Amino acid sequence: MHLSSEESAVPRFHCEMKSELKGARARAQDERPGTYVDGVRWRQSRARVRSGSTGGHPAARHEAMDETVAPEPLNRDEAQRALRMQVALEPVAAQAPAPEQATFGELVATSAAARASFERMACAAACNATVLLEGETGTGKSRAALAIHRAGARANAPFLVVDCGALPANLLESELFGHEKGAFTGAIQRRVGAFEEADGGTIFLDEIGELPAELQPKLLRVLENREIRRLGSNTYQSVNVRVIAATHRDLRAEVQAGRFRADLFFRLAVVGIPLPSLRERTEDIPLIVERILAGLGATSEQLTQLTTPDFLTRLQRAAWPGNVRELRNHLERCLVFQSALSPSAPDAANPMAPAVPRAVDASVTYAESRRRALETFEHDYVEALLKLHGGKVSQAAAAADMDRVYLYRLLRRHGLKS
Repeated sequence: MHLSSEESAVPRFHCEMKSELKGARARAQDERPGTYVDGVRWRQSRARVRSGSTGGHPAARHEAMDETVAPEPLNRDEAQRALRMQVALEPVAAQAPAPEQATFGELVATSAAARASFERMACAAACNATVLLEGETGTGKSRAALAIHRAGARANAPFLVVDCGALPANLLESELFGHEKGAFTGAIQRRVGAFEEADGGTIFLDEIGELPAELQPKLLRVLENREIRRLGSNTYQSVNVRVIAATHRDLRAEVQAGRFRADLFFRLAVVGIPLPSLRERTEDIPLIVERILAGLGATSEQLTQLTTPDFLTRLQRAAWPGNVRELRNHLERCLVFQSALSPSAPDAANPMAPAVPRAVDASVTYAESRRRALETFEHDYVEALLKLHGGKVSQAAAAADMDRVYLYRLLRRHGLKS
């Protein structure tokens, strides 16, 4: 009987073989990592001529001698050794392959969750279907929308962004669809709207969950018929626009609550792409930190200081409710103060205080519970942001990378005064 190894990265004690009248019988020493004969996992098996035995991958091969050849006589000791022969192979540490790095536009990741989103973005870029990006604030929805546009056939056409939560309903309608001269007080001349201006390209409707109820049927008509009507006009005109929308809200819950039209939701979510939060992809933080620091113009010394294993570990352990946007702001502060600052603690007054678990009302639906949590976060974040900047809305909006008009809207919604 002959045993040959084709792979060294196997356990030291791979299997045990006994010589019997009907051939060699092999028995696995352990179920981990698993032993296979001819591709089938086994604990005990009778080996055929030229059978292959593996420990998770090609490792050893058993070749029986020709049965017509008479075996040579063995003494007692040799017979005992032949009856119980243990295959021992020196272990060689098999190095696990490094996780594959994926990029899409300015986005970079190694985590499975983010890479799955990248794959869906690539599929979306190859067609003209309407896309709905869903994710928490700061997860990079605007960058994802731009990356989808640039990877598609409309890359050389316009890419326009409209923040649906930054303007009141009457001004937002004019922003989207345009108006004729004299359509309302102050309309001293005709204005081309975003849909008309983006003709042939892409329009990105950010925070679509904030779209006023009176504008939702008008947007639905645009998506279904691909035509718009300016304010003050009686005629419709065709537009060739690819629509990408984004929201941090759970639109399904908004539909159930009656705050968002179901038909508009289904028309928007032709291709739904969820973007994972930073706490769901902490393994991506080192790559994201390098990309952000390079974009901020960090020097080689600063890069070395802010990419040490200890600092990256601290970043990975932080909560980051503001996700990548909050991480970027923190790294920018580190560059300003020339120091690897620790991420903000949940309790600024007592950083060492343990986190107090929030009460959860399990009697309501998941969607409603999630909506309440988001409302609480918005209130707490805006209140703390305004306090941090002494009530200066413009300064607070700039620090939070937020449109000033949208911040005013949040202040009104949560009953906060600047």
